[in-house]
Amino acid sequence: MLEVDSLSLAYGLHRALDKVALTVGSGEIVCILGANGAGKSSLLKAIAGLLPSLPGKRVMLGDRDLSRLPAHRIVECGLALVPEGRGIFGELTVAENLLLGANPKRARDGEAARREEVLTLFPRLRERLHQTVRTMSGGEQQMVAIGRALMSRPDVLLLDEPSLGLSPAMVHELFATLQRVREAGLGLLLVEQNASESLRIADRGYVLENGVIIDHDTANNLKRKPAVQRAYLGG
Repeated sequence: MLEVDSLSLAYGLHRALDKVALTVGSGEIVCILGANGAGKSSLLKAIAGLLPSLPGKRVMLGDRDLSRLPAHRIVECGLALVPEGRGIFGELTVAENLLLGANPKRARDGEAARREEVLTLFPRLRERLHQTVRTMSGGEQQMVAIGRALMSRPDVLLLDEPSLGLSPAMVHELFATLQRVREAGLGLLLVEQNASESLRIADRGYVLENGVIIDHDTANNLKRKPAVQRAYLGG
């Protein structure tokens, strides 16, 4: 389980996150809802060690304390981030991107078996293993980004706007794949502009407003709340 407590972050005098607390269990999808500028991406980057947070935070992954570790050590402990914009290596092939994902020590044993698991999740990547990633569609590139993260053998996967720029058909395919990832026992923390799709596959959700968690409930309960419907579901 991922446990985050008292995570605060500031950009100069601006407090972007204020004492955020959340949990993600094994085999659970948890979504973060919030308007643009609410601090969603900053939250994922801070958990992953890519942004320095203010003193006092506590980030635990099982019995491992990630609170003061640099980003590369956090990956070694079992936490992987698929960033907004994907962050893939466009000049490399699909196979080369996946191989880079298996660079952490925890992932080197069994790399071939894990690659087979990724290619089973994303059959289209099997057909394009030797294709340069920059020549692929946006949806295929997102598959590469998620596949590369899975190659690190994470226990929890953080995803920042995975459906951004994708066609409706590709969004449906992507979210179906995320459900299969969850069924394999991974925890997923999902930041996503498509709130209706997020709540459809999520077990629980948090609402982030101006850097503060203002609500937390099951996904089904959140869908029924008038405030959530008005702000995020077009109700």
